[in-house]
Amino acid sequence: MTPHMPNTPDAQSFFVATLGCKINQYESESISEAWRARGMVETNDPACAGVLLVNSCAVTARAVSDLRSAVRRLRQQSPAARIVVTGCAAQVLAEELAAMPEVDAVVPQSRKGELLAGPFAPLPEPSALSAPPRFPPFEIGAFRRARAVVKVQDGCSHHCTYCIVPLTRGASVSRDPSATVAEMRTLLSAGYRELVVSGVNLRQYGADLPEPHDFWALLARIEAELAPEWAGRARLRLSSMEPGQLDSRALDVLGTSCLVAPHLHISLQSGDEGVLRRMGRGHYRPAQVLDFLRQLATHWPRLGLGADLLTGFPGESAEQFETTLAFCRELPLTYAHVFPFSPRPGTAAARLPDPLPKAERTARAARLRGLAEGKKRSFLKELAMLQKLTVLVENTQNGHGVCEFYAPCAVQGGNLRAGGLVALRPQGVEDGRVVGLAEVAP
Repeated sequence: MTPHMPNTPDAQSFFVATLGCKINQYESESISEAWRARGMVETNDPACAGVLLVNSCAVTARAVSDLRSAVRRLRQQSPAARIVVTGCAAQVLAEELAAMPEVDAVVPQSRKGELLAGPFAPLPEPSALSAPPRFPPFEIGAFRRARAVVKVQDGCSHHCTYCIVPLTRGASVSRDPSATVAEMRTLLSAGYRELVVSGVNLRQYGADLPEPHDFWALLARIEAELAPEWAGRARLRLSSMEPGQLDSRALDVLGTSCLVAPHLHISLQSGDEGVLRRMGRGHYRPAQVLDFLRQLATHWPRLGLGADLLTGFPGESAEQFETTLAFCRELPLTYAHVFPFSPRPGTAAARLPDPLPKAERTARAARLRGLAEGKKRSFLKELAMLQKLTVLVENTQNGHGVCEFYAPCAVQGGNLRAGGLVALRPQGVEDGRVVGLAEVAP
């Protein structure tokens, strides 16, 4: 590494580039707040910053490629700045990243919390003793986006054969419920009207707490403590759900909730049981998802439904892919995140026989995306026929936002506030969004 010393007048200014998931967004916000509290100044222009923090992702090969490109671009924009790379890629590719001439420091994900002390604080030597994992010391009082993320869980102990996350973030750890509720109160009081309850694997929430319980117990507590004041004035949105946690307890909590938006995003990955077993995801069957959704429909007759899907897993036959395609036709999907299989270093799937050609993986992903896009268009037309939607405004200039069903909307008229909820009277669909007029109170 070529050292770039903090010898410029703006050494106490910093810029943060965040790649990857909502958890990274949350942790970047926490670090930014900590650095500002220490007297540093955040800038939106990397050319004006003395410190450039890059919070990385490693979930796909594309994510790592994007990281390298981002680091080189930042060095060109700010030749004298100190570049610090942290996050998941820094955990599993530390030596490779440290060898980049643009990089001054690499802080692995396991030590990211130590950055709260500042970018120039020396990292203490790691302890030789093996301490039990604990929830990282991140917290926030604000968020730079209209929908604030609240992190309640980190890591994963499941070890799906394709997934690098257990190697990058370690075993599952859970946040204390009291700390979660307190942070939510702070954000709601600060004016945020949609909070995204997030974790790496929410199915594993609570098992490591002094009094073990599950995610649905946490959500029930949040509901009990916050609904009396905030029901009808704010809402919660759940991040990705594991199919294995969609059980009778989930039905009870979701069916009686006054805060949770009628939207689920399910980490489905495949609709074929044989593929799921090879993925290390034999703990659920696709049919369970359909059964749960049919029961949930008695409480949520309409819902937004997203899914994560992985195509071209090693050994996936044409017939098995068709099974997934047929299953997704049956699902009431309103959108999907579809990825062709990308072998990740250190994972079991990277060593599996019968890899599919990249072109075939990509072609299968395109077919699934096409199916999901068609379902999305139909759902938007359905929403456009409703009398009213409640939209969380994300951009006041064009009125863009998302409704309770996680569908993109555009609000016309009214006195809009970023992060505020507004009633929308739908008029139609334009450019992939439900458009309409802001409802004016009489």
